Amino acid sequence: MTHLPQTPSNAAPSLSSLMVQSSEQAPLTAAQQRFNDLLAQIERLSGQLQRLQAWSDRHRYAHIQALRESVQLAQAHRKSLLLFVHERLQTADFTDRQQRMARGLVRGLIDQLVASADPQVQALADLYVSEEDTEEAAQEQAEAAQRLRERIEEALGQPLEKPSQYQTPEEMMAAGMRQWQRQQQADEERKAAKRAARKAQKQAQKKSAAAEKGEVPAALMRELDAKSAIRTLFRQLASALHPDREPDEQERVRKTGLMSEVNAAYEKNDLTTLLRLQMQLTQGASQNKAGAARMADDKLIALSVLLKEQVSALQDDLEALQSRLSQELCVSVRADADEGLLTQSLQRIQADQRYCAESLATDLRRIQNDAELKRWLKEQWQLAKATSA
Repeated sequence: MTHLPQTPSNAAPSLSSLMVQSSEQAPLTAAQQRFNDLLAQIERLSGQLQRLQAWSDRHRYAHIQALRESVQLAQAHRKSLLLFVHERLQTADFTDRQQRMARGLVRGLIDQLVASADPQVQALADLYVSEEDTEEAAQEQAEAAQRLRERIEEALGQPLEKPSQYQTPEEMMAAGMRQWQRQQQADEERKAAKRAARKAQKQAQKKSAAAEKGEVPAALMRELDAKSAIRTLFRQLASALHPDREPDEQERVRKTGLMSEVNAAYEKNDLTTLLRLQMQLTQGASQNKAGAARMADDKLIALSVLLKEQVSALQDDLEALQSRLSQELCVSVRADADEGLLTQSLQRIQADQRYCAESLATDLRRIQNDAELKRWLKEQWQLAKATSA
């Protein structure tokens, strides 16, 4: 399996070099293992974000451009079909049934083109919204909506709320999606309420026990320790990197850049960046490892509070990136997916859009003959009924 390619390594040390090292004489404690696990999660999530963004940078523009061109071409062919069928409705020898099929096809093409605000399309839209056509189309839509309702209710496992309000398949589908989303939201809210209740109960029990003993709650102590630790680290770095204390011009420029990174990391509570900058400053990973190994468990637990916040923020960033790319590229994008498969998904949807445009062009060439036009109308009518069934 070919995974998303690794991004070039930065000059900064990797997070693995910040982990507490075990030995036969000193195996890892639970606090040390938790600290290491959080660092590993941050490194993994950061890598996924970088690789997914790099993959997007390579493919996004060309993919969106290809889709836009195919869609524009397909819309041009639809407009040509619309104008041609409208013209033949005025001159060709159609039976009543064939006229109904042609008018239905024209209305369908207008629906697909009306968003373009093309004057010719708008004029035909006004022309074909007659009482007879509207009534006929409404009946067709209602029948298709009823068939769709039965499928939606089967999927939901319950009746659709107020189904009589929805007269078209689009309205029925939207109503089904809203009801499904409400179901999912209600389930999530129930689960969240249970989790919150359990958490509140535990916290209340801990506070009660701590109050009886006259102690400060452990969670609050860890949070205070974490803030104290990151503040201490920031001050150490600020003292070592202060550019005003550096006489050498080149070194002052370097320290000014590093100090900017320190300030940005401190503002975001980015502990891992501060630790890496500290390691760069000390010019030796072994020294840092020894310091981390000697750090007391209570300090590691406090620092893990900050690392956990970083994990959560990275997860949110990754989810947002995946969601945005999925919407923009019209395919499901996951950071843990194989790069080759993601790229193939883009190629498939591009091929589908090209095929759609080519099929419309083929239909336009075919129906220049009246006999073929009538056969094509029947095929399109049957296809539309099968699709809505």
